[in-house]
Formats: sequence, structure tokens, C-alpha cells
Amino acid sequence: MSFHATVLTLYPEMFPGPLGLSLAGRALDEGIWKLKTVQIRNFAVDRHRSVDDTPAGGGAGMVMRADVLARAIDHSLEKDDPRPRLLMSPRGKTLTQKRVRELAAGPGVLILCGRFEGVDQRLIEARRLEEISIGDYILSGGEPAALVLLDAVIRLLPGVMGNENSGITESFEHGLLEHPHYTRPQEFEGRRIPEVLTSGNHAHIEAWRRQEAERLTRERRPDLLPEPDQGQTK
Repeated sequence: MSFHATVLTLYPEMFPGPLGLSLAGRALDEGIWKLKTVQIRNFAVDRHRSVDDTPAGGGAGMVMRADVLARAIDHSLEKDDPRPRLLMSPRGKTLTQKRVRELAAGPGVLILCGRFEGVDQRLIEARRLEEISIGDYILSGGEPAALVLLDAVIRLLPGVMGNENSGITESFEHGLLEHPHYTRPQEFEGRRIPEVLTSGNHAHIEAWRRQEAERLTRERRPDLLPEPDQGQTK
């Protein structure tokens, strides 16, 4: 069964975008995954095809309407559709490699791309949307975030990567950042490949890579490392 992604958006022309190229694009052509975009405005009921309104209680910006989005979501879901329903939102839980692997192991996703100030909370609750963020910054809309999420997931689908082991040794797979990489030429601007990598001793190579991964993680992402044992309190 193919991984089926449905994206609800005000800008369907943004898809597949980069997902139509390289590994994801080839997998799309081969039917490993499928993509359907849904224009949210098609589910508006007024002549202006309005999808948003002023926020209750006042304030800046506009809020996406619950009734319009509900119609778009309901139209896009099959009966007993098991796919997770995701809302790309800066206030969501940060996307992790663990969650990416969980999504890749499933039948697909339905993704709602938020815009403006956000989405009516009643819609989020009524349609059981899982809010996901790709980082602590603000985008103009959920579409770039949806592309990021789908790229991370699609590359893990069976048959997408030529070497299935490629996805196992990368950053975040084992709680560490990935070790440095080298290739030819042997010397570049006075810098040589570390001797251990050309020694042929695979045990030493693996130990070096582990040490380097731990070093980089301590320097750049100490938050990924487990808390030091503080001992038991009396």
C-alpha cells in the first residue's frame, strides 16, 4: 500500500514543489507515495470564498474559520480513515526523528496548513488535530513546514533510499548528532583525512565515529544528551 498524503492548503500550487524532485520525486513517480492537495477555499460558502474572520475578543490579524476547515477535512477523509490529522503550527510539539519514523510506518497523513493568526481552536478539538512545529520560528504559513515534514517522512519509506542503512546512522537516530564525513582527495588545502578512517580497522573507525558524534552533540546540542546522574536524594 502506498503512503498517502493529503494536504489542505490555500496554495496547492506549492506542491509537490521540491518533493517532485530527487528521491521524493522519483518515489512519487513510482507510486511509493501519493499526494493529493485540497484547496480550502473550495469549501467556503460566501461569494468572496472567505476562509477567515476577525478574532473573537479582538486583536490583530485574522483566524481561519472552523466551519470552512471542517468541511474541507471531512471531504478529504475516507470512512474510518486511520491517517493522523496534522496541523502545522508554531505552537505544536517539535517534530522529532522518532515521530517521523512513526509517521513513515503508517498509511499516510492528512496535513492542514495554517495561515494568518491561526486556526479556530474548536476545529482543532473537534477534528482531533495533532499540532506539529518544525522549530522555534514563524513562517508565513504551514506549507513550507508541511514540505519539510513530508520530505523527512518520505525518505524513510521502503524503496526510497538506495541504501536502507543510510537512514540508520544519521543525526538524531540514536540521540546524537552525526559524526563528520570525509572523502577524496586525501588532502585538501593542507587538511588530511583522519588516519583512523583509512586504517582499515573497522572497530577503531566505529569507536572514532562514536566519539566524534558525542563531541559534536556536547558542543552543539547538549539538550539531546541525558541528564547526568545526580544520585539519590536522602
